[in-house]
Amino acid sequence: MTNLSYPRRQKQLESLLQIIGIQSLALVNWQLLDLALTHPSVSSQANYEQLEFVGDAVVRLVAAEVLWEVYPDWKVGEFAAIRSVLVSDRILAFLATKYSIESYLLVTSSDKEGQQSRLADAFEAVLGALYLSTHTLELIRPWLDPHFMQLATEIRSDPARLNYKAALQEWTQGHFKVLPEYRVIENTQGHRPMATDERFSAQVWLQDRLLGQGIGRSIKAAEQAAAQVAFRVLSQQEE
Repeated sequence: MTNLSYPRRQKQLESLLQIIGIQSLALVNWQLLDLALTHPSVSSQANYEQLEFVGDAVVRLVAAEVLWEVYPDWKVGEFAAIRSVLVSDRILAFLATKYSIESYLLVTSSDKEGQQSRLADAFEAVLGALYLSTHTLELIRPWLDPHFMQLATEIRSDPARLNYKAALQEWTQGHFKVLPEYRVIENTQGHRPMATDERFSAQVWLQDRLLGQGIGRSIKAAEQAAAQVAFRVLSQQEE
């Protein structure tokens, strides 16, 4: 690929890829990588937004392939719940920070809000640029796979980190074009709330159909429990 016409920027981008661990620099589309690291505050036209769109699909594909290849005994519901965490802004921003991507991101000094979202967007844009450089995952999977494998194992060992709500929302939007509805009540003993793991009860509905129910010590926990049951029901219908 042709190098950038700005030697200093070229060296910066090469330095970033060396930090990431990419060896095949000759395959990189440097113009795309430069664009992937240009925030909209710098240019309303030439920025990372379109590459971020591509990268969003890329990171989801990588996560899906890793889970399918490394953990073949896991259920589809687990795949979806774990992938929703792997591709979350929090995880992507964490990985962006690990590779010091913000140091290479062109952004105006006036735009310092929403750092986590900005880092996640830039990380996805970089993945988009690397994918479009070869139209394969060869510049991505060798260094991203180990992160996803470690994170997936950690997430699965801690069920509280699984995000069945996000997985269910993705499923219902993809299959039915609607969002699930949650109905939560607080369980009481007389007039006092129950201070146990059964304090809240949640139901999740889809198009006037009850899909699942769950309980938990918090509203969020109860909704996650209900979503897990609902996702299992919908997954079984697809089999």
